[in-house]
Amino acid sequence: MGPGTYAAVFAPLATAGRAEVITRRFTDAISLGVLPDGLMLPSETELSDRLGVATVTVREALGTLRGAGLIRTRRGRRGGSFVCSPADGGRSALLERLRGLGQGELRDLGDHYASIGGTCAALAARRADAADVARLETLAPAVREGRVASEWLRAEGTFHLELAVAAQSARLAREEIVLQSEIGPLLWLAHAHADAVEGAASSHENLVRAVARGDGDEARTLLERHVHQLVQALRPLHHEARRSR
Repeated sequence: MGPGTYAAVFAPLATAGRAEVITRRFTDAISLGVLPDGLMLPSETELSDRLGVATVTVREALGTLRGAGLIRTRRGRRGGSFVCSPADGGRSALLERLRGLGQGELRDLGDHYASIGGTCAALAARRADAADVARLETLAPAVREGRVASEWLRAEGTFHLELAVAAQSARLAREEIVLQSEIGPLLWLAHAHADAVEGAASSHENLVRAVARGDGDEARTLLERHVHQLVQALRPLHHEARRSR
């Protein structure tokens, strides 16, 4: 996992002062494995500075994460807040979020994500250096190594985050994180649910080849197609979640 992926989790919030935004971002980062089990989080003061919010807002978000069992807090000299990866890979939390979306909202989120991701792919084809391409080549087939949903989620999310980093645009990398918090993990869950691991790996590999040869138009097309396929794969799960309300 490249340093850009981890750093993006702690990028300043677009909407300051909202504990629920912090909670959702960290829930997804833990579910995707960007923040691994046992990791010690920065202090409340440091999180406040890095996220650009008040300390009380950070404290509220950490309290929610603690109540959900996603972090544990230890007091004393060696104390702090530590990540606790959920046993189900975050599936329950993702299904609950999916349940609250309407069909139109799901489609719009998919369109927005395809647009941003497509731009990242096109720019990566123009700007990625050899190290960026090598990292993407390593990450592209990682979904094949997954055996459980959390591993598929992590592989998908990490690949798309690193693609955004390869675009060499700080704003787009931050937008990628924001959109992943809204729909990204749901799309990765759809892939795992649809048992489309081989298709995901092939899509990634084709995309990296387009980036490596500098074909921005093809990279954009492949990324957009990949996202729209994920949205289609998500629809049966969305119907199932809505019926269970």
